[in-house]
Amino acid sequence: MTMTDPVADLLTRIRNANRRKAKTLTMPASALKVRIVQVLKEEGYLADYRVEPKKPQSDLVLDLRYGPDGERVIREIQRISKPGCRVYSSPKKLKRVLGGQGIYVLSTPKGVFSDRTARKENVGGEVLCQVY
Repeated sequence: MTMTDPVADLLTRIRNANRRKAKTLTMPASALKVRIVQVLKEEGYLADYRVEPKKPQSDLVLDLRYGPDGERVIREIQRISKPGCRVYSSPKKLKRVLGGQGIYVLSTPKGVFSDRTARKENVGGEVLCQVY
């Protein structure tokens, strides 16, 4: 079976691992997935991540993050722009997720950013997902 949407696969794997309170999660790596995971780590949603080189494809290993009492840091993570229906936004049109408590992850011409960084850099792009 070929995968048509690697971003949706990444988000689903994170969502499932989060539901079962897994500490780590391994999946095939890609440049886009690594960049999305980097944004999630920068914004405090993941403890850490690493890319383990392998043949034929490297593995992306995520260390999920939970609160001091085991509560989930990621309450919801969902795909916004889908392969069949892309969603684009300018930095001015980006609404805040839960009044600034969550983030959007955007793919812009300058790279993959959180909505905060995209506003700071004044760059818009494809809204990949929303996390809170």
